[in-house]
Amino acid sequence: MDNELRAIKFNRPDYIPMTFAVNSACWHHYDFQALCDFMQERPFLFPGFRVPAAPYRPAHGVNARRGQPFRDVWGCTWETSEDGITGTVVGHPLADWAAFSAYRGPDPAQTDGLDIIDWENVHGRLASRRQSGQVVKGSLPHGHTFLRLLYLRGYENLMYDFADGEPHIERLCAMVEAFNQAVVERYLEAGVQVFGFPEDLGMQRGPMVSPEHFARYIQPSYHRLMTRVHDRQALVHMHSDGDIRALAGMILRSGVDIFNLQDNVNGLDWIRRELKGRLCIELDIDRQSTFTGTPAGIDAMIREEVATLGSPEGGLMMIYGLYPGVPLENARAVADAMITYAGYFN
Repeated sequence: MDNELRAIKFNRPDYIPMTFAVNSACWHHYDFQALCDFMQERPFLFPGFRVPAAPYRPAHGVNARRGQPFRDVWGCTWETSEDGITGTVVGHPLADWAAFSAYRGPDPAQTDGLDIIDWENVHGRLASRRQSGQVVKGSLPHGHTFLRLLYLRGYENLMYDFADGEPHIERLCAMVEAFNQAVVERYLEAGVQVFGFPEDLGMQRGPMVSPEHFARYIQPSYHRLMTRVHDRQALVHMHSDGDIRALAGMILRSGVDIFNLQDNVNGLDWIRRELKGRLCIELDIDRQSTFTGTPAGIDAMIREEVATLGSPEGGLMMIYGLYPGVPLENARAVADAMITYAGYFN
């Protein structure tokens, strides 16, 4: 069995799965050769690394290209101030409910909800992964439900909708869920083993949506979609940035097998007490600490996290996202600690 699946299923993995993700914007913020050397010197984290073309420029038709507003398949307009950094929605197609009667959502036969997609190619790619013995994964786009509503209506409008019990919001929720269900089904038909539900629900303190409104408008959709994944014997992966402690119970009841959440904003003790042993924790290593901390402090933090949440049986994975502004020596400290403590229990 693949080491990652063994970690997820508490089946004594050989090491803790570690993921180090380098954001695209890093290629024009750090010295190009220094970043290449950093990755080439650490094949455990970057297996098969190939030097990318330089200079870096995001592809056309994405929501991370500076100076080029992007209109997605839902009609939302995105802008970013930094090549490679996902933008923010500045144009909400349903900011006025008067537009709803003529509004039509995208066709899931042609898109996954972010951009145009060729499902035949997706099925072929997933089949190749399965044949090579890799874990076969699929995912909804980041921001599939709550954030999708936010992108369509705008945050303030959406909060008023929830508080007022706006009749239109129920229909919009149903539209979004129906689309997501169609995308989920296409991935399940391709035989995915792990399916992801990524969207950010938390802020620095507390969630962006009240537990009451989450329970009424969001969690039922989560539950139905995740139940369908389990019905097809696949595992559910959930991701959210921010402090989501107030929503965690409802999220877990929806049927989560792997929970990706941030460490310091939720608190290591809370994560250990509420989550350890119940499901596989994919711990997102704090980017604020690595931005301002020291290499020694970073090493100590990661060691403590492994010691607190890890186990020889498994149930722990870790991930770190490198973004511009983190000193490269701190990035090295993160990477080296991940390599060192991946084998902490072996």
